[in-house]
Amino acid sequence: MSKARYFGLSLNDLTVRSILAFIFVIMPVHTFAGDKTAAGWLEQLGPALNMTSYRGVFVYARGANVHSMQIAHRYHNGIVEERLVLQDGGTGEIVRRDMKVVCVLPEQGKVQLDQIIPSGPFAEAFTNQLIPVNRWYTAELKGEDRVAGYEVVTVALTANDQHRYSHSLWLEKSTGLLVKSHVRTSKGEVLEHFQFTSLEITEDISDSEFEIRSKGREISRTLGGPNPEGRASKAPRMLGWHLGWRPEGFEPAAAPGSGKGQAVAFSDGLAAFSVFVEPAGRISMPTGASRIGATTVYMRQLESGNKMFLVTVVGELPPASARQVAESVRIDETFVLGVKEP
Repeated sequence: MSKARYFGLSLNDLTVRSILAFIFVIMPVHTFAGDKTAAGWLEQLGPALNMTSYRGVFVYARGANVHSMQIAHRYHNGIVEERLVLQDGGTGEIVRRDMKVVCVLPEQGKVQLDQIIPSGPFAEAFTNQLIPVNRWYTAELKGEDRVAGYEVVTVALTANDQHRYSHSLWLEKSTGLLVKSHVRTSKGEVLEHFQFTSLEITEDISDSEFEIRSKGREISRTLGGPNPEGRASKAPRMLGWHLGWRPEGFEPAAAPGSGKGQAVAFSDGLAAFSVFVEPAGRISMPTGASRIGATTVYMRQLESGNKMFLVTVVGELPPASARQVAESVRIDETFVLGVKEP
């Protein structure tokens, strides 16, 4: 995961189409997935991610980085519980109970949160918002398939502009659970993918499967939600800076921590990106764009009031769009005056 996402999940890729190929050739398109439309499947997706109980192993690939994770997920008495265990590259684990998340990092090595928690369809923005498919994406049922032993339907979400990526989703037919996904460019290049390699959808998951078992440094966080008074949290504001442009449909969704600076995350309900604005340190940072899978990092230095600031855009945007966002940032005078000289 990049700075743009917190304690989200995503999964990976294995193909089992050959057995059903002959059936797909002779079956009329309108009979796929019964009478449910693509929009109907997407409405089922959000609740399914939280309210379906299951255990399994998934693989997640982003660029050249591939990770395998074991997961147990339970919806019990209105509470979501989840435990994720790294299967390679370290011994970390993540345990979630409702809005409380504990991440255990290994004593040895340099495994960090953004390396072991990938972004994508399991991230909070995806599960908590209704995907506005009729505005930013065109949804289409593509057929039926089989993943990890379960019958699935495939839904394609094609981006309606050049400022976002397209997605392919494989949903388990009885629950709507997401079992495989691709993030792809307009030319069809797959940038990120996940897939369950083994999966058991079951209510028979014991309390012991959610106990922390790894030894290491623990980091606890609380996912965003209503404030203690029970009122919905206000949308985060850009304090000390503002954007002159952002892709249509991306609205403020969260305010991730940013040290001495200010940060705001934006989401269109499916994709997300964050903008970080902070005083530039004495060490010169590289500027320009880099991309890992579907995640772009664009950095630029901005001078305002004889002081230098570092602007970073991180998230699921094409590089050209991330650059346009970064170059639209303007620093307010109050932010400049509040910055102390190092």
